[in-house]
Amino acid sequence: MRRIFSEIETRAQWRKLWTSLAEAQSEYGLVSKKEVADLRSKMTSENIDLKRAHEIEEEIKHDLMAEIRTYAEQTPVGGGKIHLGATSADIEDNIDALKMLQATDIILTRLANCLDAMASNITKYADLPCIGWTHLQPAEPTTLGYRFALYAQDLTLDIKNIENLKQHFIKGKGLKGAVGTAASYKALLKDVAEPSELEAKVMKKLGLEAFPITSQTYPRKMDYLVLAALAAVAQSIHKFGLDLRVLQSPVFGELSEPIGRSQVGSSTMAFKRNPVAAERICSLARYVSTLPNVSFMNAANSILERTLDESANRRIIIPEAFLAVDECLTIYQKIARKLVVNTTIVERNLSRFGVFAGTETIMVEMVKKGGDRQKIHEKIRQYSFKAWDEVMNGRENPLEELLSSDPEISKAIPRNQLKEMLNPSSYTGDASNRAKKFVKETIDPILSRNADRLKQKTETRF
Repeated sequence: MRRIFSEIETRAQWRKLWTSLAEAQSEYGLVSKKEVADLRSKMTSENIDLKRAHEIEEEIKHDLMAEIRTYAEQTPVGGGKIHLGATSADIEDNIDALKMLQATDIILTRLANCLDAMASNITKYADLPCIGWTHLQPAEPTTLGYRFALYAQDLTLDIKNIENLKQHFIKGKGLKGAVGTAASYKALLKDVAEPSELEAKVMKKLGLEAFPITSQTYPRKMDYLVLAALAAVAQSIHKFGLDLRVLQSPVFGELSEPIGRSQVGSSTMAFKRNPVAAERICSLARYVSTLPNVSFMNAANSILERTLDESANRRIIIPEAFLAVDECLTIYQKIARKLVVNTTIVERNLSRFGVFAGTETIMVEMVKKGGDRQKIHEKIRQYSFKAWDEVMNGRENPLEELLSSDPEISKAIPRNQLKEMLNPSSYTGDASNRAKKFVKETIDPILSRNADRLKQKTETRF
């Protein structure tokens, strides 16, 4: 990702486009074969001379023109034909779009690997009951695998969104000149060919589709769509990271990110086991979430054929959005692959709080046998609050004993049946089957079509 957005790679891509333009123009007699060969000989990253380009830029205050002059100094035969008929955005916008295509390809690889890691967790823990939490309070039981399926489902939506973005929305400006009319190319080609023909030849060499209509730039709406998609990925990352941070707290204690034996949690409190990786991805995801607003303003405030007030911030927000999401996903993948599940604590929390979920079943059964729903609800509420106080004081949950001691309840429901109703492990609905079905019917097809991405090496300093 750093290579794609590096200054050297960007300038090398500019040179590739200038050479492709010259090659296409040579077919119409505008550039000679010797001139094209000269340009081609110096178009790769090894030939980029940043020191010289920066010297020229310091003088003329224009980075693209500085690169043209540097390139021309290195190519005495063909240098005079560089950028023939083009305006700056013909070069910069097409290469920006090309870089975004390459960058989204990396993001898709990261997403596929994260989804693969989470799918393994779903399968492994699909049948493990755990207490669900709403409002950060104990709720009804679910399964750990079903909870993991929630995170995986977010990733599947992100993958489809990015795939759609690559297929339909990331396009270049093409070659349309100063205000999008291709007047300069029309003047060059005269009656020999239409500008659209030249444009098609060059874009084919780049492997990039062009917008049919542009002003001086491609529609800045595209930047907004790209950054919005990256922000959507960041939201998925943040949700997973935040949940993990909560569940790693000893108050919950059910999950933990992998923590090295030599890892230091605090410079003062030597005992600390902080969720630093999860905190890092939440921090970066929060930053990415703010960037679509900048691109919105860029697009909305692009007056008539163009203004330049978006140029400076685009150089920051587009690379940094991709870099931040790339970093987040590599960390996400490692956490998901090496996630620590404390089954003892999972079972303890389920035992402490899960029994309350069975009260709904008891109430329904009592009503079916002729009881008054409102009176039974109040009776169960009082017993539940009493049991809750005991749990909060560190004692075992006495709810089963309290309910079985009630004459009305014990008469309607035998003790063994009551015990089964209050068993939280039997109150997870179809969570287990639903999670497994989701892996088979939704995740597996996505991973299958991204099989090559799963073989690609992904690295992170974490």
